[in-house]
Amino acid sequence: MQNTSGKKLSLEFFRNGDVVDIARNLLGKTLYCFVDGQLCGGTIIETEAYRGPEDRGSHAYGGKRTPRNETMYGAGGLVYMYICYGIHDMLNIVTGEEGTSHALLIRAIEPTVGIDVMRIRRGIFDQDTRLCQGPGALAKAMGLTKLHNSILITGEQIWIEDSGISYTDEQIVAGPRVGMNFDGPYKTIPWRFYVKGNKFVSKPHV
Repeated sequence: MQNTSGKKLSLEFFRNGDVVDIARNLLGKTLYCFVDGQLCGGTIIETEAYRGPEDRGSHAYGGKRTPRNETMYGAGGLVYMYICYGIHDMLNIVTGEEGTSHALLIRAIEPTVGIDVMRIRRGIFDQDTRLCQGPGALAKAMGLTKLHNSILITGEQIWIEDSGISYTDEQIVAGPRVGMNFDGPYKTIPWRFYVKGNKFVSKPHV
């Protein structure tokens, strides 16, 4: 595995605090994946938080427990991969204590490492802004699949580093999550966070 320059986030980062705070605090951190002998990475610039059983947007809403979402009930720091619409792999990270079923979705990164590999995986060679623009695109560009479900985010395949990038509150937009097709407060709750004006953010954005 190639060396990187930042400090890897510990499991405690994902096990302490609130999933909403963790999702916001991940902006500016660097996601790395070492898959098939290739290192790819980029700055996290968009996330969404899902707060366990009370959140209608969560796979664990109402305490639902299935083979698909079982990973969500583990202790914080587990990778939770699932397939959306039978097509797109999605990278999530479990947070909190075991049994709480909180998780966050990484929706987009700004690629910085392994861009040539990402272009090949995505079949896109003329628009780097699209490589990791949205969770399905991100997972494909990074080589992530459901096979990575339940591994630790602090391992040798997937990890996140603090590379010293941070954003002020004025630089961050908090708004409704994408695709919440139900009524009630969790449809519009502002638990999607992204870097304002960043061209790598998925749409819709401002």
